[in-house]
Amino acid sequence: MNALALKGPYRAAARLHRRALWALPVLAAAGLAAVIGLRAWAAPGPDAASSSGYGFLQLSMQYAGRGLLFLPAVVAAFVAGPLIGREWDSGTWRLALTQSTDPKAWLGVKVLLAAATAGLGSAALIGVYRTGWVRVAETHRLTWADPGAYEASGPVLVGYCLLAVALGALVGQLVRRTLPAMAVAGLSTGAVMWAAGSLRWSILPVTTTTMPLSGNLARQAPVSAFVTDTGLVTGSGERLPEYACWARTKNLTDCPADLNVTAWYTEFHPASHYWPTQFIETSIALALAALTLYAAFRLVRTGRA
Repeated sequence: MNALALKGPYRAAARLHRRALWALPVLAAAGLAAVIGLRAWAAPGPDAASSSGYGFLQLSMQYAGRGLLFLPAVVAAFVAGPLIGREWDSGTWRLALTQSTDPKAWLGVKVLLAAATAGLGSAALIGVYRTGWVRVAETHRLTWADPGAYEASGPVLVGYCLLAVALGALVGQLVRRTLPAMAVAGLSTGAVMWAAGSLRWSILPVTTTTMPLSGNLARQAPVSAFVTDTGLVTGSGERLPEYACWARTKNLTDCPADLNVTAWYTEFHPASHYWPTQFIETSIALALAALTLYAAFRLVRTGRA
């Protein structure tokens, strides 16, 4: 973020928060250098998957994906606290409004600056993550549907970062104290993401397959699929838990006659659901961001919340 390339209030705001605004570009650059080094260490070869370099790349991508889950909460906390809440806390927002700046313009400068940084920075971090993730994708905790890998590898992370900016702008005005605003905004963003993660795999319908009890259950869904449920089907179509027969006979496929079990069933999302789910979830996050920003600007229109 080059403050010299900006004018007026944008330049002033960028200079005031220049260290924080540089954090995402610096993080992206450092991450890219680290990922390139790890990929070189885990160079392709017949025994690459068993090499220490490949294993360390796997572990690094797992931690990186989980770490990026917290990025929107950090963005929300920064916007709510240092960017907006602190000015209410110290009263400096009143001084800003005496400099021929109306309340909406005052908030607009901060929101636009934060949104540009968060949007571009998170997009860069997604690119960095995918550079390393594609080398170890579909391994333990790094499949396309795993928490962390799912968010960090697609546009949904950008959507949540922009929603975080909007939540921070609203919470900063409502709470008006730096530290409490940071806490409320961060927790609110985390709660939204948790709720979205709980509902994510209800967006698109699952694929259901059945197979005889004697079949190989491991082959009932594609290797790349995200399995959401597995169990037993009776002759009447009733579904039973996967271990219903085991509880009676200590054998998964030896089912008592009174249960009338006829087959296994499996419900799963194919890998082709990755991008549609990403785009739908991102659209929902952006719609929520727009509504939240509308509320934030309505709140500040008279210069007081």
